[in-house]
Amino acid sequence: MSRGYVTARQVAALDATITPREREIVATVARVRVASGAQLVRLHLTGVSARQARGVLSSMVARRLLGRLPRRVGGVRAGSAGFVYTLDVAGQRLMTPERTRWQRPWPVGSLFLAHSLAVAELYVSLREAEAAGRLAVADFQAEPASWRGFPGPGGGRVVLKPDARVTVRLGRWEDVWMVEADRATESLPTVKKKAELYVRYWQSGREGEVFPRVLWLVPDEARRGQLLAVLGRLPADTWQLFTVATFDEAVGRMMQGADE
Repeated sequence: MSRGYVTARQVAALDATITPREREIVATVARVRVASGAQLVRLHLTGVSARQARGVLSSMVARRLLGRLPRRVGGVRAGSAGFVYTLDVAGQRLMTPERTRWQRPWPVGSLFLAHSLAVAELYVSLREAEAAGRLAVADFQAEPASWRGFPGPGGGRVVLKPDARVTVRLGRWEDVWMVEADRATESLPTVKKKAELYVRYWQSGREGEVFPRVLWLVPDEARRGQLLAVLGRLPADTWQLFTVATFDEAVGRMMQGADE
């Protein structure tokens, strides 16, 4: 397909010929914004050879369903697994036909990319746990779908921006989580301000009687201790809102339930 403008006729032809697996890949990337090739292989291409997986992703790039970002994933060198993918114009038009403007993939900073891939990793891990019968992923919203607005001081609108909003079903029970993917790059005063914003959102009553649990994911025990110290300085009646776990513990923590 030409690297120029993608016409409505071309999009219609893609919509008629795209395979179910390719459509699932497009939907995943639309949901999480960016995903590594390795993440897409784990979620959608486990039953094929590495060569076939490369062919699927390369074909989707050629047809402008996916675009490759300039940065590779650190430590991954070979084939499509090391690339980072986002939606190209044709993929955007398939997923959001109501829009009138679409844009080509653009270079992003390393911090933004690492953060976004951490959120994508949570989604992939949850879907893998779902495939294993451990839980059901009822909903997963990454930014900006995860954002929530509420009235601020003087009637102004304030926007809370969780990195993800996740609904997990465990048997008859359904838990809602708001997730912060903390890679230890934010200062502790910034973390405190974000936690205070969650408290203000809780006090607004916008979520009704049952407020989602806020899950702060951190890279290691040292950072866990730092966040627990920050959260522990908030008013005692707000401690119930928050829990802190490492990224490796994320799925297991959600399986314990939001009330634990």
